[in-house]
Amino acid sequence: MNQKPIAFFAHHQGRGHANRIMAISKHIPPERPITILTAKPEQFESLPREAELVRLPDMIGAPSRSKALHNQATPSVLHCVPLGVDEMRDHMGIVAQTLRAIDPALFVIDVSAEIALLSRIMSVPAVTIRMHGDRSDIGHLAGYKACVGMLAPFDDAIEQDSYPDWARSRTFYTGGLCTTKDPILTRDEARKRLDLPLDKPITLVIAGGGGSGTPYAPLTVAARAEPEGLWLVAGPVHREGHETDFGNLRELGWIDNLTEFLCAADRVVASAGDNTVHEIARAAKPFLCIPEWRYFDEQQAKAAELARVGAAIHLNTWPASIPDWQRALANTDGLDVSRLATLHDEEAAQKAAQWLESEARRLWAN
Repeated sequence: MNQKPIAFFAHHQGRGHANRIMAISKHIPPERPITILTAKPEQFESLPREAELVRLPDMIGAPSRSKALHNQATPSVLHCVPLGVDEMRDHMGIVAQTLRAIDPALFVIDVSAEIALLSRIMSVPAVTIRMHGDRSDIGHLAGYKACVGMLAPFDDAIEQDSYPDWARSRTFYTGGLCTTKDPILTRDEARKRLDLPLDKPITLVIAGGGGSGTPYAPLTVAARAEPEGLWLVAGPVHREGHETDFGNLRELGWIDNLTEFLCAADRVVASAGDNTVHEIARAAKPFLCIPEWRYFDEQQAKAAELARVGAAIHLNTWPASIPDWQRALANTDGLDVSRLATLHDEEAAQKAAQWLESEARRLWAN
């Protein structure tokens, strides 16, 4: 018997949305067709199963065709819908055409409040992926109400008090979903593989590629605050030109073996990106969380919840002096890492897929 497909929308900013969809889709029953709509199909080159990929125009930053159209105010129920933008019309048109053509059992949206509303207008049942942050505005609430349910790829222990009870009751919590599956090593085993010293304290800084970037200057202060330790920085940093390099501060750049460095570290300093948090939880390392700027204060909200349950130390800004760093590091080392470790669920992607499949069957049962 032919089954209705499950469709996914993947926001193309960053790789997190695509990686999450690939992790979940691996566990969707093979007899259930999958369609993925995205402005970056190339992010799905390692998709673990067959799927139809629909390319959407990239509408971010696309211009309106007149100044008068550009100057029209955005309705409060929507977030970003300028008038007269060719790419936006084509983008939404292709989404609508695809939903009409494939008639999906579910449309899983990762993420867009506007597309959740479009799905409801098209009479297609949608599920939106949850993210942290202040999403109490009418646009987000309308998107939640338009959906048949929400899927939260994190543990309900770090849900926000501000999230409405009516929405919480319609949310499925997968537990912490980590898209990385590289093996976890012992500390010494990882250090031997990476040719790192066994007798030095090592701090791994995971520098984010989004937002304004991770500043390098505070890390030079951290290196001076702990001269006997080795500081390793994975990812890009932002330099202002006045920094002094130190021998115990080493830049790794982009690396494809982050799990090995996580296992080798004694503590981790990072932002509050979804997968980053769960990678650190999976490795069970003391976590100093310094969020990056994101819309709706997404990372600040997540970091605050991690701190509330004792899973991380949360700082709003980077320490600016040696004593500041020493206090922050001492507090981080005093954490009970089991609190963070419990927030990761190895079977989260499988649970998400099972819930989506059960919802598809429930909604279309005669």
